[in-house]
Amino acid sequence: MDLDVMLSAEDRAFRDEVREFVTSVPRQLLLDMDADRVRFPREFLEEAARRSLLGPRFDVGWGGRGLPWTAEMAALEELGVLGTSLACLWSLVSIVGEAIHVFGTDDQRQRFLVPALKGQLAVAEGLTEPRGGSDFFAATTVARREGDTFYLTGQKRFVVGAEGADLILVYGRVEGEKDPRRAMTAFLVERGEGVEVHHVYGLMGTRGGGTGRLVFKDAAVPLANVLGGEAGIGNGEAVFHRMMVPERLTSAGGAVGMGRACLEIAARYADRRHAFGRKIRRFEGVSFKIAESQTLLDAARALNHAVARTVDAGEDPGKVRRLVSEAKKFSTESAWEVVNHSMQVLGGIGYTDIYPVERMLRDVRLITIWTGTNEIMNLVIQHELYRELLAAAQRGRDVEADAAEADAADEKVYNEPE
Repeated sequence: MDLDVMLSAEDRAFRDEVREFVTSVPRQLLLDMDADRVRFPREFLEEAARRSLLGPRFDVGWGGRGLPWTAEMAALEELGVLGTSLACLWSLVSIVGEAIHVFGTDDQRQRFLVPALKGQLAVAEGLTEPRGGSDFFAATTVARREGDTFYLTGQKRFVVGAEGADLILVYGRVEGEKDPRRAMTAFLVERGEGVEVHHVYGLMGTRGGGTGRLVFKDAAVPLANVLGGEAGIGNGEAVFHRMMVPERLTSAGGAVGMGRACLEIAARYADRRHAFGRKIRRFEGVSFKIAESQTLLDAARALNHAVARTVDAGEDPGKVRRLVSEAKKFSTESAWEVVNHSMQVLGGIGYTDIYPVERMLRDVRLITIWTGTNEIMNLVIQHELYRELLAAAQRGRDVEADAAEADAADEKVYNEPE
């Protein structure tokens, strides 16, 4: 699907700026990151900031460009062709920035959001813990308050940017509050004493982003760094639910870019490679994979754009949660299938480092897991569907009545408990 017909002129202009930036990224940086010779490419963020490409949705007054989600999703597709790591690092400014922009105080926006958009402050998010994955409220990181200072103790794992980030958004429970929902609070933790990197993971793919485990040992966090200040204590659940929008949408947008990049490689290869006296694209076994891949990407791209417009329109939060989860699930699973199809079209050479498809295959596998596994996406989707369906009146025609024996009430047995 031609995205241009769905985008505004402003959206297209920003997308084209990002596309130009992406073409300027050194090939050697990608190779060095994948080989773990580069652990945190700060210069990538600095160059994006120099071009005013970070945090495009945020207010101009804080250094953003005041653009809608539709523009950011188009940009993310372009960034996705670089693989998962760089797209993720670019997205972290949008993700952590969302929390500060929406829930932060003006002082926090000035101290953290402005320099992040200028590329002067690298950010990360500490969400997952060693003993808890998808269960957000099982977090054991604790914040002990003494006057106007909190002392944070606990661990967060799988933190992209753990090695290089200057500021980490960390969720922790305020000590003394028994209700985990009321206790959960978001903290803006500056790197310093009490913040330690204890492990940097050897990853299958998505390398070069400094993904590690952070340990907090009585890390001092002033009240001024509680997200939202005094009023923000206990805000963790609200922040978490809001953050799932940028986390999952950015994953969906980048996924389409990765799939597109691999499909284009495979399609060009199929048009040049000959077997049995003709181009392999002439064989249905190959051409059907190309057709299926293009259809999946077009569908994912269209869904992503529709969801972006829904978020921009400020629709019901429950509906947004459902649609964002659908976008993340469908786009990441589609990308995984497209990259696999692409490798199959290339055959044995696709499994080597002669083409970047093998790197993309390793990268794209992760995005069906992070920011909530796609199984969690299914839980969210069905939950919100039932909430909407059971609360709404019949829409349009009552199709259930269109059966010949629809009035046989005695045959409609539901075994409802008495």
